[in-house]
Parts: sequence; C-alpha cells; structure tokens
Amino acid sequence: MDLGDASNPMIEANGTGGGGVEAPLSSTTRKNRPIISAEPLDIEAYAGLYTGRTKINRLIFIACHCDNPTMQLEALRMAYDEIKKGENTQLFREVVQKIEGRLGPNYEMDAAWCSTIDRKAEQRKEKLESELNSYRTNLIKESIRMGYNDFGDFYYAHGALGDSFKSYVRTRDYCTTSKHIIQMCLNAILVSIEMCQFSNVTSYVSKAEQTPEALDPPTVAKLCCAAGLAHLEAKKYKLAARKFLEVGPELGNSYSEVIAPQDIATYGGLCALASFDRTELKNKVIDNINFRDFLELVPEVRELINDFYSSHYASCLEYLGNLKPNLMFDIHLYDHVETLYDQIRNKALIQYTLPFVSVDMRMMADAFKTSVSGLEKELEALITDNQIQARIDSHNKILYARHADQRNATFQRVLQTGNEFDQDVRAMLLRANLLKRDCNLAASRKV
Repeated sequence: MDLGDASNPMIEANGTGGGGVEAPLSSTTRKNRPIISAEPLDIEAYAGLYTGRTKINRLIFIACHCDNPTMQLEALRMAYDEIKKGENTQLFREVVQKIEGRLGPNYEMDAAWCSTIDRKAEQRKEKLESELNSYRTNLIKESIRMGYNDFGDFYYAHGALGDSFKSYVRTRDYCTTSKHIIQMCLNAILVSIEMCQFSNVTSYVSKAEQTPEALDPPTVAKLCCAAGLAHLEAKKYKLAARKFLEVGPELGNSYSEVIAPQDIATYGGLCALASFDRTELKNKVIDNINFRDFLELVPEVRELINDFYSSHYASCLEYLGNLKPNLMFDIHLYDHVETLYDQIRNKALIQYTLPFVSVDMRMMADAFKTSVSGLEKELEALITDNQIQARIDSHNKILYARHADQRNATFQRVLQTGNEFDQDVRAMLLRANLLKRDCNLAASRKV
C-alpha cells in the first residue's frame, strides 16, 4: 500500500521494523509533554556549574561567540571577578582588554593588583626552586615528587600551562605508589585538556587505567569523562558516546574543573543519537539506569532522545533547534554541533523510510517541518551516498524503496545450503571409504 494513495492515508510497513511515522499525539499526551522553550543562556547559572580555570575559559568563550552585547559584558564581568580570586595576571590583562572600559571604573586595568601578584609569584618561585634543590641534594624521592608537583600547581595557577605539564610529568620518576601515578595522570590530563592537546589526554588516561588497583569509582568516572572529551575532539562520536555512558553517578560535581554532570547528558546523548542504531539507543541510553540520572538534569535532551526512538521526529528536531543556540556557546561542543545535527537528522530520515515500500514525500516533509523540495535534496544526497536504497518519483513526489526480491533471495540461500550439504556428505562418504579400506596417509608412507 502506497503512502500516496489518497483513498487510504494509512501506510503499510514491509516488516523490517526499523522505525515508523510520527503518530499523532493525543490531547492527553500533548498535555503531559513538557513545554519546549528556547530560553537564552543563564550565564550565572551556567558558570556556577564549573570551577577554576575552565569556568573562566567558558565565560571568555561565551563573550567571544555571543552577538548579544548584554550577555557578552555579563560574561566578561564574571570572568573578571573570577580571575581576581586567583593569580593569573596574563589572563586578567586579556579580559580587561576585551572589556574595553564598557563596565565602568570597577572593571578597568588594576596595575597594582597585577604587580603585587607578579612580585609574590617571583618570591614563591624562588622558594620552590630552593626547596626542590634541597630535596635533590638529599635524594628523598617523595620530597622531590612533591616539589615538582608544587611547581606544577604554581605554573598552572599562573597560566603557564606548558611548564605546568612538564612539572607534573616529571613527578612520574619519583612516584612510589599507585595513587601517586593516578594523581600524576589526572594532573597531566587536566592541563592537557586546558591546552587542547587531546592526544596527551588519551595517553594519560591509558596510563592511569594500567593501575586498576588504585582506581576508585570517582576516579574511573573522571577518566571516562576525559576519554570521552578526547574522542569527541577527534570526531569519534560513537566512542565518545560509549565513554560518557560509562560515567557513574559517583562523579557528582567532583570534576567541575573540567566538566559538569549536565555536560555528560548533553555530550553523551547527542553523540549517541548521531552514531547508535535503534537497539544500542534503547539498551545503552534509554535503559541505562546510571545515565538516566544524568538525563534528568537536562530534560530537553532526555525528551529528544525519547522522541527520536519513538519516531516523533518533528518534536525531536524542535528540541534540537531550541537547544542549538546555547550549544554553540559550549567550549567543547561548538565545533561539532553542525556535524552532530546533520548526522542525527540523516538518521531520522533513514529511520523514517526504512519500514515502507513507498513514502509520500509531502507527508514526510510535514513530519520533518521542511519543504518538499528541501526534503527531496536531502533524500537525493542520502541515496547517492548509498545510505537509503530507494528511488524518487519527482513528478508524484513519492519515494520508492528498492527492497531485494525476498523470494529470489530465499531460493538462492536454499540452493547454496543444498550445495554445501551435498559437498559435506560426499566428503564424509569419501573419508569413510578410505578408512574402510585402510587407505590413509600413514599406510601409504609404510608402503
């Protein structure tokens, strides 16, 4: 039965069960569904999810990518206040330069503060160098390790990430316990993420995993987060999804210097939608009890995943559209939003067409909130890329699936099975006759 049959608007599936059309929502269902909103980003609430340098970096990122002057200045104001709590004068000067005096006299260049911090930094550095030289002279491994670790903390606080990474890595030669190795790896991972050197992140996650006896649940969760970010940066979305889905509830807010629990839900959910098939989406995401706790923190992501699995594509795409502006302010997801959205939409188109022999493109365009001509171009690209086995009737606007001849395929499989059975029986009879007449390899050698 064709979808284009005007006498009957229903559609007959071909039995593959790969997806379905968007069923109309009843009035009760509509009433119980959450309202889809596209509220602007609450910068204060967003920044409150993070601590340390990543909080400042995320605020600066928002300021650099936001077209709204009010939001931009709010982000810069919060970044200014946060930097003044620390010791990074270089970052402070950058933020002051971006503010350009637009926030009044309270947010201008504070030269006295910078000189005080820099002077104290020089004194602190001299003290650390003196202590480290003393530890080296006495050859106390634990003291040397702590000396390099203190140097790593010092450089990190002042924004010298390269020197900080080197100092943290040098502690490895003086680690005497598994916990020391884990601490070194976590420090190296933190700095590598800040420097966007995700190959180092992968390397040190692997090193940490080689000492399982020292890994407690919160540390395992942190390593999964770091590995997920590394895979996300490498555009390995399926691997990224798997790592984010492995994050346990033990993480809580303990990794706020890198990632928030809400990010786990967003990154993991979008990567899963873009890369998982229906079975994986059901088993690893929807039925995942641990990940469900993260999804509760971001109801929009939870709803769009459920809508996608239930083939409510219009609602799913509406959620995605409303989430997109805020996702563009995410420091890790920014470069991947367009790619992920394209993959999710393509999967939705494929899943919609999979069960049917023919599909009315007008109804399909309504389901995806697009024009028939725009939908036709999308389908052409998927057919050309061999992702949909179908042909388009451009005149009648109907998509016809190119399903294999099931009867012919069944006959071919039966014939192949028969031939294989015939060969096996002949081989068995030959072997039986050879054994019966004692004609084997050993006997032939004796002769």
